[in-house]
Amino acid sequence: MTVVHEFDWPDRVVIGTVGRPGERTFYLQARAGRRTASIAMEKQQSAVLAEMIDRMLDELVAADDKLSIPAQAPAELVDDAPLEQPVEEDFRAGSMRLGWDPRTAQLVIEAYPVDGGLLDADADADADAVDDPDDVDAEPGEMLVVRIPVGTARAFAERARRVVASGRPTCSDCGMPMDEDGHECAPGSGA
Repeated sequence: MTVVHEFDWPDRVVIGTVGRPGERTFYLQARAGRRTASIAMEKQQSAVLAEMIDRMLDELVAADDKLSIPAQAPAELVDDAPLEQPVEEDFRAGSMRLGWDPRTAQLVIEAYPVDGGLLDADADADADAVDDPDDVDAEPGEMLVVRIPVGTARAFAERARRVVASGRPTCSDCGMPMDEDGHECAPGSGA
């Protein structure tokens, strides 16, 4: 059985971090009432998710002029608050999917564990049953599904970009991240 952390119209959905720049862990966190899910992500996954959300919203506007999709995050939806505490990791995201639900006019974010967390669909089947090798469906052991309206999606993407950019400053000579205790440019970097 797949454990599904599902959030339809969540109260909050954000990308945030725990830790100091250079040692941060990124989280996609969703909350509905008192229920929260925190999915660990890579910094690059956070950046790509924000980019894909904006791209999908822009494509939807171009394809259907009847959709009311803001070009920027509505001010009332901007969320700069820290992650909900305590942050308890449900799983580390491996693959992710982004989709559109035209029935509810919501973006759908799906995240799956790094290892896929795959379970054999027949694991609970009767022990005497004969397994057909062509009929083996593996399903993820755990997943996150978040459905958010378009304004919230713009605000989510905007915050994700800010969080990604708020890390360590980059060296003006070599472009590599600089630590608080100094930085040596890599050989051959032009410095």
